[in-house]
Amino acid sequence: MPVLFISHGSPMHAVQEHPAALAWVSAVSQLTRPKAVLMVSAHWESGPPLIGGAEQPETIHDFGGFPDELYRIRYPAPGAPDLAARIQNLLRDAGLEAGIDGCRGLDHGAWVPLLKMYPQADVPVLQLSVQPGLDARHHLKLGAALSHLRKEGVLIVGSGHMTHNLRDWFHGARIDAGPYAREFRDWVAKHLLAKDIDALSAWEEQAPHARRAHPTPEHFLPLFVALGAAKDDLAPECLHSSFEYGVLAMDAWRLASA
Repeated sequence: MPVLFISHGSPMHAVQEHPAALAWVSAVSQLTRPKAVLMVSAHWESGPPLIGGAEQPETIHDFGGFPDELYRIRYPAPGAPDLAARIQNLLRDAGLEAGIDGCRGLDHGAWVPLLKMYPQADVPVLQLSVQPGLDARHHLKLGAALSHLRKEGVLIVGSGHMTHNLRDWFHGARIDAGPYAREFRDWVAKHLLAKDIDALSAWEEQAPHARRAHPTPEHFLPLFVALGAAKDDLAPECLHSSFEYGVLAMDAWRLASA
């Protein structure tokens, strides 16, 4: 199975068409049906890694101020508790203590893309949290520990954002992408295509405008889990690139092929 990194965008993508969502659909349309999908969403933060182990994850509407129709949506995909236990063991074998949360549902960083990618909700889904208090190298290690799951038919998707400064969005920078957002996006793309993991891992020090592109790191960390999961098969390919509201880069990448 391939490894993807997507910018999940607004919850409104659940009910609207967007070119980025078309790229997500295209990325999975030619694949055989996965055994399961492991979503690494920016919207689940924890200290140590946590794995969603619910048999039937609830749909979490973790947002406010949106149209009522969004709050009525349910994504009733089954969970994968046996796979959650296997992931826990894989992480422990890699020296990473991880827990299982048997009650955690699917946040919008998971179910909104999945609603487009697998609208029948017939593929088992589980989530893995990110650890904003830990660095890119930790998240690379997290992904590398899970890379073998790809050979077992598990699709691994990092769901975050290439840039994510909501304060700039709220203050009206919505027409043309701010130069800082483009420069950061272009820097990341350059180093992805060069497979320069060392530079990417030092993004906070080396990338232009890093702290403005990501005032907090949680929306960038899923990229590193996905990079780690690609491992020796790393072959980055940009599937989509655009800006939403001027400053939110909606880039999608396939980091390893099936």
